[in-house]
Amino acid sequence: MRAGADLVVIGAGAVGAACAFFAAQAGLQVQVVERGQIAGGTTSACEGNLLVSDKEAGVELDLALYSQQIWRKDLAEFAHLWEFESKGGLVVSATDSGARALAALTGRQRAAGIEVTDVSADDLNDYEPHISRELRAGAFYPQDAQVQPMLLTAHLLRLARHRQARIMLDTEVTGFIQSGDQVIGVETTRGPIHAPAVINAAGTWAGNVARLAGVELPILPRRGFLLVTEPLPPTIHHKVYAGEYVANVLSSDEGLQTSPVVEGTDSGPILIGSSRERVGFDQGVSLPVLAAMAAKAVALFPMLSAVKVMRSYLGFRPYCPDHLPVIGADPRAPGLWQASGHEGAGIGLSTGTAKLLTQALTGQPVDLDLTPFAPERFGRSRDRVS
Repeated sequence: MRAGADLVVIGAGAVGAACAFFAAQAGLQVQVVERGQIAGGTTSACEGNLLVSDKEAGVELDLALYSQQIWRKDLAEFAHLWEFESKGGLVVSATDSGARALAALTGRQRAAGIEVTDVSADDLNDYEPHISRELRAGAFYPQDAQVQPMLLTAHLLRLARHRQARIMLDTEVTGFIQSGDQVIGVETTRGPIHAPAVINAAGTWAGNVARLAGVELPILPRRGFLLVTEPLPPTIHHKVYAGEYVANVLSSDEGLQTSPVVEGTDSGPILIGSSRERVGFDQGVSLPVLAAMAAKAVALFPMLSAVKVMRSYLGFRPYCPDHLPVIGADPRAPGLWQASGHEGAGIGLSTGTAKLLTQALTGQPVDLDLTPFAPERFGRSRDRVS
């Protein structure tokens, strides 16, 4: 065990792994501390989306477009390791009012730099031969892509280790070492680690970790389910979802919301989502939710009515009330840096988050202004948890 490092990264999910990789690549001595196993939280229970289609014009979209450059340029040589697939996304609407709303959205997105093609109802089958003939319109986003999230995390950490990073698993952070408000390391179940900088990339638990340093982050778990079908021949070629998915992503409603998201995989099974609800860390399986998801998927692709579901699984997205991630130095506890609250966009935004934090940590010019993501937007410090 290393007694000291330049940087401690709390969390070995996709965001933490990306932070470790870019920081180690920049020459920092990195120590990753994970209370469980690699990719053991949200990362292991998601689809690995790298989306721009579900972003309204604004600072999160700017971060998504910046992250796209990193995926496609900075990390291009490693893309095969995590099965990077530039499959594109097809967003559809079943009503005339929804079609008008989708056209307005694509107009705003196009002006903000997204590549998008409006698709008429008659042309939808050119993209997806099995899609419902009842739909009214669609939009195709060639920039939407996907990775295998657990492979991504494992390989980023492996590459970080090649650059002298250290990984400690089954090790919980129990507190921060502080000199006044200044963070100078972490206390763990395996002893202290001294470091002038600590990144909190603890996902849905980031709020709990922040409170150990006496600062408030209102990160909450937002539960979501996925269905996995039996393997099929190549059937669905893009990520396909209904336009209301965008509204659900941006909603602050605690109650259940479902919208159909359907995509194929190279190995054959079809992945079906999505649901969102704030129920704490309740891991109970809800059959009504799964039934609603299946019914909406069949409405998009009627051929799925004859396909068997093999299994379902659930995960918790790190929800932030203002729907923006928390990224940057936390002046309420100098030395603490935040990288959390990405909700369902954590895989896609992980690389942009990590590169920007590394630039800031090493005193380089930062490619994107982090002010809108500032941790202190949530107010003052609170009493430290001890």
